[in-house]
Amino acid sequence: MKNFKLTEGKKDIIAGYIYIYILPALIFMLVLIGYPIIYNFIISFQDLNAMNISNGIRKFIGFGNYKKVLSDEVMTIAFKNTLIYTFASLAFQFTIGFALAIFFSNKFRLAKPIRGFMVISYMMPITVTALMFKFMLSPSNGIINDIMMGIGIINKPIPWLLQESTALWGVIMANSWIGIPFNMLLLTTGLSNIPEEIYESAAVDGANGFRKFINITLPLLKPAILSVLMLGFVYTFKVFDLVFVMTSGGPVNSTEVLSTFSYRLSFKYYYFGQGAAVANILFLCLFAVALVYLKLIGKEDV
Repeated sequence: MKNFKLTEGKKDIIAGYIYIYILPALIFMLVLIGYPIIYNFIISFQDLNAMNISNGIRKFIGFGNYKKVLSDEVMTIAFKNTLIYTFASLAFQFTIGFALAIFFSNKFRLAKPIRGFMVISYMMPITVTALMFKFMLSPSNGIINDIMMGIGIINKPIPWLLQESTALWGVIMANSWIGIPFNMLLLTTGLSNIPEEIYESAAVDGANGFRKFINITLPLLKPAILSVLMLGFVYTFKVFDLVFVMTSGGPVNSTEVLSTFSYRLSFKYYYFGQGAAVANILFLCLFAVALVYLKLIGKEDV
């Protein structure tokens, strides 16, 4: 077969076509993602509220909005709630998802149908899940209270979403139910990529199930675990719709998180600059986590 070699001129033409193909995606990202982020940063340094937005006078106040929101006690509560919500949800989702992934990696007859059935909770719209859990956690006819009373865990119904001590845990319960299938699917994929021959060799050397898990499964599954935890952290830390539909941040700020606090400042009190400042703090937290993840992945590749 005759070998074709591209001349430098043809290589430049092909490179030009590549830039044309990626141009729509680049425009999309700049207009719909880049512009809102930049605009949000700009107004976070301006005194922008319902009183001056109509006359177009936007006074530059430097870090004034950031100082106001950081000195607000609700901001402290929202940040603490966001961390508790994120780490508690990740703990439940990852632990149960990992256990289910190991269970369904065993080859039995109904493994695939049951695994497919469990994904329904992840595919369901967040607002539907939020409304469903509002009914399930209801103190009057909620099924969760009925089950707990039926097996003797509690003596009377708990108003999960109506009291400060349990409202956040009610939302964490709903979010864990959504995230468990996501963790299970990604970890199952990671488990399926581990060669069976490694386990067989370890068995020949006398390794039991626990040694195989510690010395084979966990090390080889580390990239998948990092990806699951990273994606889970980002997805959970920026939660808005689930909390807003279930509790709207109440009662008495007990479920207030950064995203709902930003929304409330911007669209309830019309302090757009302060709302943008809270949103940017949320963005910077996630950006820092992404940098840590990239550094960890970089170490894995070396």
